[in-house]
Amino acid sequence: MDTRSKAMRITILGAGSWGTALAHLAADKGLETLLLARDASLAEEINTRHENSRYLPGLPLCPALRAVTDPAVALAGADIVLLAVPCQYLRESLVRLAPLLPDDGVFVCASKGIELGTLKRMSEVTAEALPGKKPRYAILSGPSFAREVVQGKPSAVVLGCADAGLGEELRAVFSTPAFRVYSSTDVAGVEFGGAIKNVMAIAAGLCDGLELGHNARAALITRGLAEMSRLGEALGARAATFMGLSGLGDLVLTCTGDLSRNRQVGLRLATGESIGSIAASMRMVAEGVKTTEAVCELAAQMGVELPLAFAVRQVLGGTAPLDALRALMSRALREE
Repeated sequence: MDTRSKAMRITILGAGSWGTALAHLAADKGLETLLLARDASLAEEINTRHENSRYLPGLPLCPALRAVTDPAVALAGADIVLLAVPCQYLRESLVRLAPLLPDDGVFVCASKGIELGTLKRMSEVTAEALPGKKPRYAILSGPSFAREVVQGKPSAVVLGCADAGLGEELRAVFSTPAFRVYSSTDVAGVEFGGAIKNVMAIAAGLCDGLELGHNARAALITRGLAEMSRLGEALGARAATFMGLSGLGDLVLTCTGDLSRNRQVGLRLATGESIGSIAASMRMVAEGVKTTEAVCELAAQMGVELPLAFAVRQVLGGTAPLDALRALMSRALREE
């Protein structure tokens, strides 16, 4: 892959907020960029009005960005395929598009979660969904709200890529003066950090929705980081990764920023609204809802204690938030 070539083509699968933001970033950098959308009217709006009013209303997009609805057109000659579809639909999307995908292409995943049922990370899902192919994989994660990226506000993220050389090349592809990209060979750590922090963001929303105060939120973020690290290490990730952008960085952002969809879920749960009602009203997917179940199943299999994650699962299942809080605060005392 020649990252110096101006003819490089990047195809983004998924025209939601994050896929659109990354497509805007690439197009604005001068790379040939195609955004694959399911909705013809949305694609037309992006091409003619240079806006995605459904997911990023009011934000102008790079005029050079082109949206298409035909997968064959989108994927023809793609040097990099960026995966920005919801985690629970990634396998289905890859299987469907497999005949059009390159045999040894570069796949950069921008979705954060764990697949229900299989409990697989997105790198594992990608490999299993493309048998016979040899995808060169990287995961893009870190504290980055799509709206702020499109606005050109400074952001820093990390690319998890087992191939250090490829990671270095991809850093150069995606970095801009306002979007700084680091790399790490700890793919598992980057993936687990990006997934588990969404569960903690729901917990933070509950905390703030119940008006428990700043002390409680700080304690939650700290103990949430401990849970992320504990499960990640048990599953082969490096502890240090959780102190970086895909761990602590993304955790702080999603637990404190009101642009976080998962935090918004927690805020609404705190008012007594059901998860069914919340999910039905949300245009964009809050990955943490389904990831909570997957994380708790993984923890049970590994014998890892995750009190906060299990409390979130209880609330999602109908337990009153204050009852879950009382159970957390009355646990046996222990060393930190």
